[in-house]
Amino acid sequence: MTSNTTQMLTLALTKGRILKETLPLLARAGICPVEDIDSSRKLIFATNQENLRLLILRGSDVPTYVKLGAADIGVTGKDVLLEQGGEGLYEPLDLGIARCRLMTAGRIDRPDMGNRIRVASKFVNVARRYFAERGVHAEVIKLYGAMELAPNMGLADLIVDVVDTGNTLKANGLEPIELIAEVSSRLVVNKASMRSQHDAIQSLINALSEAVAESTACYDQPT
Repeated sequence: MTSNTTQMLTLALTKGRILKETLPLLARAGICPVEDIDSSRKLIFATNQENLRLLILRGSDVPTYVKLGAADIGVTGKDVLLEQGGEGLYEPLDLGIARCRLMTAGRIDRPDMGNRIRVASKFVNVARRYFAERGVHAEVIKLYGAMELAPNMGLADLIVDVVDTGNTLKANGLEPIELIAEVSSRLVVNKASMRSQHDAIQSLINALSEAVAESTACYDQPT
């Protein structure tokens, strides 16, 4: 990545699985932190690009940092963007990493629930919209984890959650039911930053787009 400006850009990254899959893409784009993120307790990291630094955040905080201008650019899951909304953000690039599905799920032996149900999820806005669009009256309960317990303990009829392999659902007597959205990690950009730092940010978008294309080409190679 090259730029004709020395103004500092801040790129907010999501810790955990997304971070582990983002760092190789950044490396392909010529961007590397100057120290090992895994072995450090720091949350701000310089990179080999003098005008770019990294922030390490919870995924749900990345859109907030970018919307409010504390970060210029961010990487977060599409599930988070669907829940929080994309106002104040550009979403120029699907990074194609950390893929999963946002789904409804319930007990395998669930009865017919009709049009009035109780749903547990941390994606309360997504859940409300989804069931309202289908004419189902859903009381949505916000939980922050262990969603699979809710149907088993009688707290909810269904859950709305991200599903990867489905093994956790199966182990707890649940099954995926309906797909709400395919999820992957997205690059998001603050709209004001895009105007004031257009050349530098566009250069980063282009470099990451090429890295994604290279990664996809390698993945698609026959074995």
